Amino acid sequence: MIILAIETSCDETSIAVIKNNIINNRILSLVTRSQIKEHQAYGGVVPELAARAHLSNIEPILNQAIKKAGISLSAIDAIAVTAGPGLIGGVLVGVMLAKSLSLSLNKPIYAINHLEGHALTARLSHDALYPYLLLLTSGGHCMFVEVLGFRQYNLLGQTLDDAAGECFDKIAELLNFDFPGGPALEKKAVFGDSKRFVFPRPLEHTPEPNFSFSGLKTAVKKTIEKNTIDEQTACDIAASFQYTVGEIFKERLLKALKCSRHKVERLVMAGGVAANKHLREQLQSLCTEKSIEAIFPPMDLCTDNAAMIGWAAIEAINNCMLPSTDEFQPKSRWPLEHLNL
Repeated sequence: MIILAIETSCDETSIAVIKNNIINNRILSLVTRSQIKEHQAYGGVVPELAARAHLSNIEPILNQAIKKAGISLSAIDAIAVTAGPGLIGGVLVGVMLAKSLSLSLNKPIYAINHLEGHALTARLSHDALYPYLLLLTSGGHCMFVEVLGFRQYNLLGQTLDDAAGECFDKIAELLNFDFPGGPALEKKAVFGDSKRFVFPRPLEHTPEPNFSFSGLKTAVKKTIEKNTIDEQTACDIAASFQYTVGEIFKERLLKALKCSRHKVERLVMAGGVAANKHLREQLQSLCTEKSIEAIFPPMDLCTDNAAMIGWAAIEAINNCMLPSTDEFQPKSRWPLEHLNL
């Protein structure tokens, strides 16, 4: 079974060729082009520019992915595409390509939920067994989900306002770090004193494993405004902020373990923020203490990528899910729990 997968939900144009094979040979090709240059001047993703960049990039990336996989288009068995959630202009570019290929090649098409792609990434990279507790954290999402089986998702908690990744990017922008902000802030934090500034941990005294980052973001912003921001102070703020997020994640994980209706033996961290080494180390430490297996996908599978979309389609096929009809529409919003069988 060979799947051609397309991902265009935000600012990465990504196409992969995925095979349902032994773990070391599943990804025949993965070509991803980020849009850092297009959005750098604006300090964040501009939806219209993202859609235009997807439109310009998608054909050459398709050709690269097919060439790298060493196959012809006619050799694929099905097409998978992110149908949402995401920036609707970008999602539409990927969906239109997928539908065109499906029609011209007479191949079935699977409309995949972007969040489900992240949720199942650990099964692509590590053959993670069900059930597991998922911390999905990115620029647009932050949630704890019990993944009990294929399309059996139980939402335990989620952000009530901003996502962690958005907060990383905003703080980085306020500190005049490079774009994208998250990776730049992590690099600067290495040289900072994580105990110099004490930042709040919103919802710390509530029993649910929900998140709130808007108050933390405001507190960091006020600290920046009150201080003379030289290089060392900027690093110290970055380190203190990153430390606080790590403490929030650990404290919320403890709450999620209490709220879970099942004994948690595995924790999976997925999404763009999962690429942060400090946060990985903090969660690994807590999981070791609690005798829980911690699973972190490879860095290139944390950020948005087509490989996870292709794997989600393979899981759907393995569970006897029928292909999508040609009439399916892209969605800007599509909660993960709405997929439950």
